[in-house]
Parts: sequence; C-alpha cells; structure tokens
Amino acid sequence: MDYKKRLEETINRLKNKKRILFITTSNRWSGEKELPKSSILAKYIKEQLDNRATIIDATKLNIYVCEGNVSSNKGNSCGLKEALLKDKEKNPSGCHRCWASINNPDDELWKISKELLKAEVVIFFGSIRWGQMNAIYQKLIERLTWLENRHSTLKEDNILKDIEVGLICTGQNWNGANVVKLQKKVLSYFGFKTPNELFWNWQYTKNQNDETIESYKDSLNKFIKDFGFN
Repeated sequence: MDYKKRLEETINRLKNKKRILFITTSNRWSGEKELPKSSILAKYIKEQLDNRATIIDATKLNIYVCEGNVSSNKGNSCGLKEALLKDKEKNPSGCHRCWASINNPDDELWKISKELLKAEVVIFFGSIRWGQMNAIYQKLIERLTWLENRHSTLKEDNILKDIEVGLICTGQNWNGANVVKLQKKVLSYFGFKTPNELFWNWQYTKNQNDETIESYKDSLNKFIKDFGFN
C-alpha cells in the first residue's frame, strides 16, 4: 500500500471541512513519552489542517462500560427518551440518552458526544490488538449505541446522517484490513456517511507469525519511513 497517498487522500478530503473531530483510543502508560502510532497520525493530520481539528484522547476520559440495555430481559431500552442526560452543559443538543451516563454521575462520555454531534466529520484513531480494535475503542462504540438505536429500533430521526466518519488504525502483523472493513460496516449501521478516503490502516508486516523482538523495535522506524515523517 502507498501509505503516503492514503494519508494525502485523507487530508484532501478534510481540507474544506470546518468542524473536524479526531478521537484517539490507543493508550500508553502515563509515564511513557512516546505517542502511539495512531495518535501520531492524528496529530500530524491536525497540523496539516492548520490545527482546525479538535483531538479528544478517549484514553484519558472516565468512560464506564456499556450496561447492555439493548439486550436486557426488559427488552431494548437503550436510548429511550427517559434516558436523557438532563444537563445543558453536558448535553446542549438534548440528544444524549444513555442510562450509564445517568447511573454514573462522573461518567465522561458526554465530552465526546457533545463534540461529535457538532462535527462535520469524525475520525477514530486506534490500534489493532489481537486482530481487533483495541478495548477502549470498543468500549466507546458500545457506549454510543444509543445513537444507532435511536433510528434503527426506536424509529426516530437519524441525527448522524450528515456527519462523515472514518477509522484510521495501526497494527503490527495481523488482520488490520479486515478490521477496517468491519468497522466501516459498523459505523454505517450507526447512520454516518462513510467515505473511503477516511478508512485505512497501517501494518508493519503481513507475516502474522512475525513476533520477533527485532520487528517490534523496528516498527516505529518503518512507520516513520512509510509516511515520510522526519
């Protein structure tokens, strides 16, 4: 894959957008200075857009796990009007409906939904771990199910229909392309627009059995070389 070209296509797609949100989901120990590769990409793209994009690091937020209200014995109660977060600062759109936000007053999902619902385009950045998106991304997607449930099950309006979405991820040796394909489908179910220019992955090698210490050490060097970063 020509990674420089994919990066350029993404930047060109975003050049005429005004309200851009990047959500990073790959974590490191708090004392580690090196950014995850996916976060490096988010930072670089923001710089190419004259810093017009807002970056939210989901790993720094206190986001509770999904309560599973889609499949409880009471039926699907996810996103009901009764689950409205009644706080004008946290929920200025009046659209945030999540029981976990109500049941956990210190939950910070609102910091993402508040910006997401104002955006023209949203891109998730993250890492491939054990052949799937990392746990923080998955926790976030599950907690946003009320956005999808609103129009699919509750038959209300799709409040995401005018928002473009993307996923850019990085991985070492396995399944990245399949993950992007799957998550593009997932995000289309949510009701977002899913342009091809905003969905791709970088992977160090296609050899899924390459687990050498040397390859992991060389990964960042190859990443920098593939994108032409200094």
